[in-house]
Amino acid sequence: MGADGDQRFGEFVAVRRHGHVAELVLDRPKAMNAVSTEMARSIGAACAALGADRDVRVTVLTSTHARAFCVGADLKERNSLSDAELVRQRPTARAAYTGVLELPMPTIAAVHGFALGGGFELALSCDLIVADPTAVVGLPEVSVGVIPGGGGTQLLPRRVGAARAAELIFTARRLEAAEAHELGLVDQLAAVAADRDEALALASRIAANSPVGLRAAKRALRLGHGLDLRAGLEVEDAAWRSVAFSGDRTEGVAAFNEKRKPQWPGE
Repeated sequence: MGADGDQRFGEFVAVRRHGHVAELVLDRPKAMNAVSTEMARSIGAACAALGADRDVRVTVLTSTHARAFCVGADLKERNSLSDAELVRQRPTARAAYTGVLELPMPTIAAVHGFALGGGFELALSCDLIVADPTAVVGLPEVSVGVIPGGGGTQLLPRRVGAARAAELIFTARRLEAAEAHELGLVDQLAAVAADRDEALALASRIAANSPVGLRAAKRALRLGHGLDLRAGLEVEDAAWRSVAFSGDRTEGVAAFNEKRKPQWPGE
């Protein structure tokens, strides 16, 4: 537990503070963090709170379960829903994934054990994925008669290309950590059980930088993706203008010239 304590969002989600780094903790160990309607609502609420907190420079998504990051949608609950209930539940489920995806600060997923279906989609919604050697990832939805519906069909090809994503989604196969890293499904391999520590260490390095700069850089990266170069450079220019006259830029230049560590005002 962080020095600043935990803030609970319902029974299954917590936010833990480590200075300027926030840890978004999936905490439904009895179900390997399967995402029920209640848990989806809690993820969405936690992301709304984090998104509004200007003090958070990086968010790390972690799990309390020793053998799973998240096994995806709660299929036991799903099996009990009528068609009408499933339609009503859909916006709540979507809000959990888009909540993580739209966090304005850099985000890192710390993955060990199973990260399947919606669980892997939560990781894909982050900017970077750190995994330990026990990680098993995949989007097996077509094997149970659905498709990846938490962003997987859009996020995976952006990481690994259209044909590779098609092969992985159509076969529904699971990948162990080494192959996942080799193919670019995860970005960094940690030692066994060190995924959380390494993700927090990476987050700490990132959080030393300007919070205004980090958010603007993420915005430019996200909004510019898929645009032609000329349009992308306009997105970058708009992001540059949003930071060029900020307190952070003034402090960053002053600190560089004075050979000291910057004290970011964050505005």
